[in-house]
Amino acid sequence: MTVSTQGLQIDSGSRVMRDVAELLSSMRFAISLLTVICIASVIGTVVKQHEPINNYVNQFGPFWAEVFGRLSLYAVYSAWWFLLILAFLVLSTSLCIIRNTPKILADLKAYKENIREQSLKAFHHRAAASLTEAPEAAARRIGQTLAGGGWKVRLQQREHGWMVAAKAGAANKIGYLAAHSAIVLVCVGGLLDGDLIVRAQMWFNGKTPYEGGGLIADVPAQHRLPAANPTFRANLLVTEGTQSSTAILTQPKGVLLQDLPFSVELKKFVVEYYSTGMPKLFASDIVIHDKDSGEKTEARVEVNHPVSHRGIQIYQSSFDDGGSRVKLRALPMAAAAQGFDVEGAIGGSTEISNGDKRLTLEFTGLRVINVENMNNTSGAMASGADVRSVDLRHAIEGRLGAANKTATKKELRNIGPSVSYKLRDEAGQATEFNNYMLPVDVDGGRVFLFGLRETPAEPFRYLRVPADDRDGVDGFVRLRAALADGTMRNRAVARYVAQAVDRGNPQLMAALQASASRALDLFAGVDPALESLKPAGQTAPIGGLQAVSRFMEQSVPEAERERASEVLVRILNGTLFELLQASRQSAGLPLLDPQTPATQAFMTQAVLSLSDAFFYPAPMSFQLADFTQLQASVFQVARAPGKTIVYLGCLLLILGVFAMLYIRERRLWVWLAPAADAPATGTQATMALSTNRKTMDGDREFDLLKSRLIQAHP
Repeated sequence: MTVSTQGLQIDSGSRVMRDVAELLSSMRFAISLLTVICIASVIGTVVKQHEPINNYVNQFGPFWAEVFGRLSLYAVYSAWWFLLILAFLVLSTSLCIIRNTPKILADLKAYKENIREQSLKAFHHRAAASLTEAPEAAARRIGQTLAGGGWKVRLQQREHGWMVAAKAGAANKIGYLAAHSAIVLVCVGGLLDGDLIVRAQMWFNGKTPYEGGGLIADVPAQHRLPAANPTFRANLLVTEGTQSSTAILTQPKGVLLQDLPFSVELKKFVVEYYSTGMPKLFASDIVIHDKDSGEKTEARVEVNHPVSHRGIQIYQSSFDDGGSRVKLRALPMAAAAQGFDVEGAIGGSTEISNGDKRLTLEFTGLRVINVENMNNTSGAMASGADVRSVDLRHAIEGRLGAANKTATKKELRNIGPSVSYKLRDEAGQATEFNNYMLPVDVDGGRVFLFGLRETPAEPFRYLRVPADDRDGVDGFVRLRAALADGTMRNRAVARYVAQAVDRGNPQLMAALQASASRALDLFAGVDPALESLKPAGQTAPIGGLQAVSRFMEQSVPEAERERASEVLVRILNGTLFELLQASRQSAGLPLLDPQTPATQAFMTQAVLSLSDAFFYPAPMSFQLADFTQLQASVFQVARAPGKTIVYLGCLLLILGVFAMLYIRERRLWVWLAPAADAPATGTQATMALSTNRKTMDGDREFDLLKSRLIQAHP
């Protein structure tokens, strides 16, 4: 006897295919895919998407940043594994629909009138009664009553009686098909509107991301997507008075350029504000220049009010600086630094020198409106973030080394323009600065705020520079320069001693002069003893109140330290005031009255600011002197053929869920047999109700049907 192995192989292969199809179309497989998609969506929400890689390194560290990058967690919704899961979900749901649709359609047509009369006794909802009418008459009456109530009815005459079969709520099963079809449509629409088409062009058409720089017009064709690209979502930046027809698609390793069939000209970017100073409207007045017809179309693009042209939606995404011109004034923060003016455009850079060292000044941002919570003074003033961010988490937090007061009442105020820039050394290390143009009322005094941070992950820390009697920064600059000038320090000491001690006591004058000189030299950071007072590992100059404090700790016994500190600080304050007077006198300005509150407030803040200036990491700070603003709009341009499919899927999902939750499928059977005692005029009725969900509504409906159809009695 011989056995055919070919037949066995065919049967085995068919069995495997059936098992695979069964798995793919099973509910468990679909739920597993949905669970993974939900987890991925949570990750995509928690982890900011499409950020510069340096931001992720700062947040997670080098190791985990690389691990998460390899898993494509920084672009979850375009990751290959996410798209693969979506594809499997579409396949699984489609197979489920294909497998169950014939059964559902057959069930919709069936009345199941062939059910055995004995089976009715097994239903949860069942009843029996005796009727005083013939079976045929009872069947027709019951059928008409049910039909009048919206039921679909079929009568069947049997050898021993009549069967009435009725059904209602068939839309419940239609809801099942609609909900599952909705999942397929939404996923297909998402795949179409994702970057799957863009990836396909990269795989099969040789398109590659562009990693270089230069002019857009010079970018080769292999980095450009055609205007006929069926689906894309890109960003288009247009400066006021210019037009652009090339959008940018950001990729993990560079960018792709998307050519548009039209160009967008930005006539004006419009911002309207509430009375609080917060913006209430962002809009762009644009002109669309069609490349084929040459037609010009004027339009306004607002947030949530896009403009459509040739199937491409133009959304107002954000705004940016369009290359505003700024004029900055360098304020010396170190003894050897000199003041000067420098001009540039936002986004540009220039070279400056600091003695033998060369620095690169990068102009990074200009904000004309800054609405801040000025009473939230427990943290660093604002990060220079978007003006739409109302409450600053760290408003004026660390004044570079001095303590602050804390207030809790919110007070929103526009504090005027600010400029952001970076100073980059020859090694490529950069420090970011954010300086305000106008003085701000903080803690009862008017101060200029000069902010800095070493990394983008940090909040800005602000140096408070007091405004002088002319509401400017010149008074502090003169005082800082005088503190670094030995001749001016000697003049200040002489003025202080002459006013504090009677000239008839030369011994006391000499002692006070020595103490004042020592205190002022310590504060200026020029005392020879300071080298031995530096903390271990510190190379930067030591000065300010830190130097005075360390000197007292090293030189004065602890028992006498408190009293000696009070005397030394009093001498220091008096000497610094005379230094201020001497600097004003040299500038040809009138002397200040030491008794006025404005002078006292200026000196109090000036002492703290001079002390904090020793912690300033740059030899100079740049104050915004003048600017010419030029704004730019960032548009999102999208061709989304899957949008209509997604909308249809959402509609089907709503209808399907509603049908499955709120429509109950019910089937009713009534068996009518001649009564044993009066076959011609009497009927024995048996009724049963089947429903897909056991609810109180089902119980009430069954009781109502009993009373209307068979007039049941106990």
